[in-house]
Amino acid sequence: MAATSTQSSALGRTSEATRWGQLIFGIICMVMIANLQYGWTLFVNPIDQKYHWGRAAIQVAFTVFVLAETWLVPFEGYLVDKFGPKIMISGSGVLVAIAWVINSVADSLFLLYVGAAIGGIGAGVVYGGSVGNALKWFPDRRGLAAGLTAAGFGAGSALTVVPIANMIQSSGYQAAFFWFGIGQGLVVVIVGLLLRAPQAGDVPVVTSHAVTQTRRDYGPAEAIRTPVFWVMYLMFVMVGAGGLMAVAQLAPLATDYKIANVPVSLLGLTLPALTFALTIDRVLNGICRPFFGWVSDNIGRENTMFIAFLLEGVGIYALVYFANNPVLFVMLSGLVFFAWGEIYSLFPATCTDIYGRKFATTNYGMLYTAKGTASLLVPLSSVLTSTTGSWHAVFYVAAVLNVLAAIMALLVLKPMRVHATAKESSAWLDANVVDAR
Repeated sequence: MAATSTQSSALGRTSEATRWGQLIFGIICMVMIANLQYGWTLFVNPIDQKYHWGRAAIQVAFTVFVLAETWLVPFEGYLVDKFGPKIMISGSGVLVAIAWVINSVADSLFLLYVGAAIGGIGAGVVYGGSVGNALKWFPDRRGLAAGLTAAGFGAGSALTVVPIANMIQSSGYQAAFFWFGIGQGLVVVIVGLLLRAPQAGDVPVVTSHAVTQTRRDYGPAEAIRTPVFWVMYLMFVMVGAGGLMAVAQLAPLATDYKIANVPVSLLGLTLPALTFALTIDRVLNGICRPFFGWVSDNIGRENTMFIAFLLEGVGIYALVYFANNPVLFVMLSGLVFFAWGEIYSLFPATCTDIYGRKFATTNYGMLYTAKGTASLLVPLSSVLTSTTGSWHAVFYVAAVLNVLAAIMALLVLKPMRVHATAKESSAWLDANVVDAR
């Protein structure tokens, strides 16, 4: 399908091997920072057992990390666009190492929070820089490239969960922080040195029937003033918060239905229902990003958003009614996870399609702050649960948010983008006619 819908010019002086090499380097960097977020849970109890600070106080470090990793990306993205990914990402590898080394010696909550903030800054640069570089190198497969890169972050920790857990058990959490921190940071520094942004003529000029791309590059100040940006931002928050709310209530749902510990056998595996559901999270959350990104390259971004967001909404709604069946609980949980993580491939691709590749890292960095906004809304699910006395309302709200976002993709975002693109093309043609004269 891609062959018939996408026509691109010759790649000029850059080979396909070079482009894919740049993508792979970015994915490796993403894998190396995945533990900063997804591996954190392994350290909470050991830290509490040593210092008795309380898990709530220790978890504040995770909040500090997420906020630093999310809200600073626009500024960090500007620096990546200005100075290139090599300097910024390699330098951030040093911060990644320093963060976990600090954690290894932290004997106070303050020092633990400092380590989290430094780690968040480093991870934000690596995340924004790697995704931005993928978007620039692959205008013809932007959704797939963004999805593969985001999958490195979403599923990367799966490779090191067991080794980290084993080192914590055998040598203590301090040793795990220290040695994995040094190792992960060193890999980012070395691989980051191989990254570079594409130059003029390095990538194909794409004309796609499925995906319309801008003819010009919008600066961050221009992009943030357009209504399309804020429509995407709202949709990002709606889907992100809706998915997080539903996921946060999976354990209470399984407990209330008394199926959390009921064995479920699927695909040759037998695990307790809740454990099974949480286990497939990382797998499906990683697979869905390149999958839906690839789909969007072929049928269009908004069309794919409609399918994915609607699937998510239906999955969440069905989960409430069929969760009393352990097998259906696991399968529907998998559907919810599968239809949720694609926001990290669809939105960066759409943003760059609309605003161009020169400031792709910065512009998507501004949009990426919606992840932080969504995470701040998640505690409202606990308030809603305590107010209504049931977790049902949370699932209903989450389902409605996803369905609304699906409808907005087709009825709001797509018409607005088409109108803006037509207006831009008209202005471009007028300018070129004047120049010809």
